Amino acid sequence: MSRVESYVPKSSVSRSVAGSRLLIGALQGLALCLIYQAAESKLWVAGNSALFAPLLLVMTLVPVLLISALGHMPARTLWRWLVPAAAVLALLGFYDIWRGIGAPYWDTQKFAEDARYPSPQLWLHAAAGFFIAHAMVGAAVLDGRRIAGYRSYFESATKLLIQVAFAAVFTGITWLVLLLGAALFDMIKLAFLKNVLDEAWFAIPVTTFAFAYALHITDVRPAIVHGVRSLVLVLLSWILPVSVLLIGGFLLALPFTGLEPLWATKAATVLLLAASAVLAILINAAFQDGSVTEEIASLIRFSARIAAALILPLALIATYALSLRVGQYGWTVDRLVAAFCLAVALCCGVGYLWAALRSPQWLSRIAPVNTFTAFVLLFLLLAIFSPLLDPARISVNSQMAYLKNGKIDAVRFDYDYLRFQGQRYGTSALKGLASASSGKDAAIIALKAKAALQKDALWNVKPKKIDRKLLALNLSVRTPDNLVPQSFLAQNWQETIKDKAWQYPGCLHDSGKFCDAFILDMDADGIAEVLIREAVGPIFVFRLRKDSWVKYGSISVPNDCGPINDALRLGRIAAEPAQMADAIIAGRRFRLVNDTPLTCPPVAADKR
Repeated sequence: MSRVESYVPKSSVSRSVAGSRLLIGALQGLALCLIYQAAESKLWVAGNSALFAPLLLVMTLVPVLLISALGHMPARTLWRWLVPAAAVLALLGFYDIWRGIGAPYWDTQKFAEDARYPSPQLWLHAAAGFFIAHAMVGAAVLDGRRIAGYRSYFESATKLLIQVAFAAVFTGITWLVLLLGAALFDMIKLAFLKNVLDEAWFAIPVTTFAFAYALHITDVRPAIVHGVRSLVLVLLSWILPVSVLLIGGFLLALPFTGLEPLWATKAATVLLLAASAVLAILINAAFQDGSVTEEIASLIRFSARIAAALILPLALIATYALSLRVGQYGWTVDRLVAAFCLAVALCCGVGYLWAALRSPQWLSRIAPVNTFTAFVLLFLLLAIFSPLLDPARISVNSQMAYLKNGKIDAVRFDYDYLRFQGQRYGTSALKGLASASSGKDAAIIALKAKAALQKDALWNVKPKKIDRKLLALNLSVRTPDNLVPQSFLAQNWQETIKDKAWQYPGCLHDSGKFCDAFILDMDADGIAEVLIREAVGPIFVFRLRKDSWVKYGSISVPNDCGPINDALRLGRIAAEPAQMADAIIAGRRFRLVNDTPLTCPPVAADKR
């Protein structure tokens, strides 16, 4: 009997197990429906979301673990696993809500009094973490010891993965059939089924029941698991030689191209981590549980050994790329997440290289490396969603240290980051900055911090009114011996822009945006115009008309063009008469639009 088959309960037991599993699925749907209806009825509100979110997490994930474990774990072992799992989920849900108190999501967003759901990040990573943990617990029960053999880990994890995938597909198909039926009845003016599908009391229990049924069916049909797993692993293993050729060629080309083209992508760390993950997955697709060595083609075995040596250099280059960004700008949530991923990649890289060099039989020592890496991954998943390694807390402390030490200019410091990604830690830091009255650039810091605290949503493009001092900080005048006119700074840009914010540079109405400003007399009338450009995009031209500044037009320039950007930063821009005259039609002036494609010319550094 194979490892997978040993999991399957006897047919006499299967009927009782099936009934229990379906009952659990139905009860889960009922519980989730009641929780949802309570939230819709305002019984759960923001004030008690620290209870709502943990309850929702527990009732969503723990029943799935229970359904999967029934028939495979003794009752005592089952509860010794599920009770701590529920406690951990509840604590993670509580902390997820607690850390958001004071952030815009709570204070000023619409529906601020509604119940707060767990963050999408917590949903995703909790599901992944408990999938790994459940597979490891199942393998330990199968082997009768705390640390199971690698073959048991492999069987348990692949079986559970295929079960969950099939259950998700089955649930989706079930809903497609229901929607099809509703559409058919709706065509003959019978809308009862369509109306029922829109009701939570029907939709939620149907979903959980279908998922539970699919989990049970795949559990008592081991041939499904064997067949699908074998097919998928064989197909993936034959992609390995192609991946080794491409990724190996990339690494061999780096000494000749240098790292600058890689840095220019601004996504080097992510791409390198993705390449490392692809190699690790394909290596394990070929290795499987380590018992099929002789059946694997020589090309795949050779490719797997080469691939095992490629992960470490990829991880090291990614680590170097990340260290450069952190050294320049400090830690952010995204960089910390990348660092945690790199920790896992380095574990795989070092371990797989060791396995490739020292394994007595092909890559047999990959097995303990995978087990160790799984424990490291579980620890990181738990730590980053708890106070231990909360990326929001660590990144806020890092950014504040950079500001305090003068490594980041007080004007250009990203106060919006603290407001919208720092959770309660960022909001608390902003309040401290807003009340600061001493120290270098205290007035500027307080002004910018107060403006950031007033923002309700980072994605809100509705223009805000900012005073002349704040607007002056947003504009860096690049033309020498010129200042932005006071009338330009004093203008009520919120009223000027109104609902056309997308047509104006963000620095005129957003305290967190910055622009370069150029003061030039573009029409030779003795009154200078104000030209404004954000980091990329066109140069906006503003003219004084009577007592108000109006947007006259824009000048298109190539983005990411080094010579042009360098010239603009140095203020090397001048006004020259147009080469071709305007056309006058019916008393109106029409300007010629140049159809020449924008390119990045090799402009000399000393030319305008």
